[in-house]
Amino acid sequence: MYSVLEFLQFLLNAYFFALIGYILMSWFPGARDSSIGRFLGTICEPYLEPFRRFIPPIGMIDISPIVAIFALNFAAGAGISALYSLVNNLL
Repeated sequence: MYSVLEFLQFLLNAYFFALIGYILMSWFPGARDSSIGRFLGTICEPYLEPFRRFIPPIGMIDISPIVAIFALNFAAGAGISALYSLVNNLL
C-alpha cells in the first residue's frame, strides 16, 4: 500500500515540474507551439483553467499559475500525509 502512495507522490511531483515547465515556456516566443509545449498544454491547461476563471490577471501578469502551484503543493503535502496516516491506522 505504501508503494501506491509513493507512486502518487511521484506523480504529483512530476506534475509540479510539468506545470513549472509550461509556465516558463510562456517567456519564450513560440515555445508553446512546439511538440513539447503542446503536450504540456494538454496536461496542464485543464488544471490551470479553473484558477484562471476566478483569478483575473493583474495588468499583464497572470498570477493564477502561482495559486495553482500552491494548491497542488498543499494537496500533495497535506493529502499524502493524511493518506499515510489513514493507512497506518488501518494496518
